[in-house]
Amino acid sequence: MSNYRRVYIPGGVYFFTVVTFERIPIFINEERIEVLRQAFRKVMAARPFLIDAMVVLPEHLHCIWRMPEGDADYSTRWREIKKAASRRINATTNNRNERMVWQRRYWEHAIGDEKDWRKHVDYIHYNPVKHGLVNSPGAWRWSSFGRAVKNGWYEESWGADVPSTISGMECE
Repeated sequence: MSNYRRVYIPGGVYFFTVVTFERIPIFINEERIEVLRQAFRKVMAARPFLIDAMVVLPEHLHCIWRMPEGDADYSTRWREIKKAASRRINATTNNRNERMVWQRRYWEHAIGDEKDWRKHVDYIHYNPVKHGLVNSPGAWRWSSFGRAVKNGWYEESWGADVPSTISGMECE
């Protein structure tokens, strides 16, 4: 058993990487993405948080969450999101009564400052290009990149080359 300890900061901002079971490409079409969106909406209605940036790829996702003041419980939120999506994607269970949709754990990083936040937002939006799924971030449908362009965070042409902010960064 690992000695890993999660960092819980009330009102904190976190970057997450969540991976599907055995990296099976599950989020491959609009129907599956909609199941995931509904899971997020359901959990956000019961336990609010904000999503600053997000990308969903076939076998993993990255996102940045802003937790409410005084609340650091992202673990329960992830558990509920995973459960809600899993129930609609795969009805079969293993001997532990688990649906084989997600890896058991996820990776989180507490965002330390504005520079750290920007680096992770860039990483999220460039990720479909990094994985060879598209030639530019704006071409990937399941990303917050379009919203980020509307917010003035990027030019539409951003990501033609590997951004220097994420050079050598690995969050898979």
